[in-house]
Amino acid sequence: MTDSWERARRVLEAAGIPPGRLARVAPLGGGTYNTVEELRLTDGGHYVLKVAPTAPGLSHERRLLVAEAEFCRGAAGTGVPAPGVVALDGRWLLMTVCPGSPWDDSVTAHEQAGLRGELGEQVARLHRVTGPGFGYPSGALGPLAPDWRTAFTTMFDAVLADVRRYGAPLPRPADEVAAVARAAYDALDEVTVATLVHFDLWPGNVLVDRVDGKARIGGLVDGERMFWGDPVADFVSLALLGDIRKDEPFLEGYRRAGGHAVFDASARLRLALYRAYLYLIMLTETIPRAYGAEHNRWLGETVAPELLAALDEIEAAGVS
Repeated sequence: MTDSWERARRVLEAAGIPPGRLARVAPLGGGTYNTVEELRLTDGGHYVLKVAPTAPGLSHERRLLVAEAEFCRGAAGTGVPAPGVVALDGRWLLMTVCPGSPWDDSVTAHEQAGLRGELGEQVARLHRVTGPGFGYPSGALGPLAPDWRTAFTTMFDAVLADVRRYGAPLPRPADEVAAVARAAYDALDEVTVATLVHFDLWPGNVLVDRVDGKARIGGLVDGERMFWGDPVADFVSLALLGDIRKDEPFLEGYRRAGGHAVFDASARLRLALYRAYLYLIMLTETIPRAYGAEHNRWLGETVAPELLAALDEIEAAGVS
């Protein structure tokens, strides 16, 4: 507790906030990589502090807090509720707090469609934000690329290098995965605008707030996986282990707010590539993080088949 308290005081001082106002430091659950803490001040101030780990991770998991700050700043100009950046030094990020709690089973069937539609509208607004190049803004895999094909193939090659480095168990050999993915790379040339992609919008990172008994989206959080790329990539985590094409309320909201969601042959190939990318990350990150046998079993039973399905979809398209 002393270490957390002293760290919080140093962060507040660096942010220009009198550290003597610190009244409470408490861990926040839900994070799987950074240390996340809630800071409450005597004057009513309320912040979230994220601190980067020192343990090794995947190749792209460096300077993730820089990417999260980029996401928060991008969202700020769109009307999408997200944390505000208070201060950043690369090792830690101090942010404002969004109302609500993570989307979970407390959301009723009656609330579901409305919330998915609202989420679709917000994601469409995020996808209006464009960047100076393609790839991770952290620079973890090098500078931003001038085209999406260069950026994404670098990202995909990096996670396959992590697979080999950590000996991650895959349902198909890494070299086969690489070969299947390469067959679909021509579809990446369709993407010419670098768009803000959160890439981690599973329900746990969507806060639901209830005001006067009505559920609404309180905030989109944990933008540390953000990159500049193809907006289609966001549809993977938005329908984690599922198919966004079946989520009619979300797609209606997305299109209503001006989002382009047409699943032609190129978009389907790209979606399969992004699914494969995310599921490779999920199958590999468990090793350096040592999640344990039960989580590894779940990965083998649930995530590995989804990776196979994405690869099968690419092969079934007959591309080469």
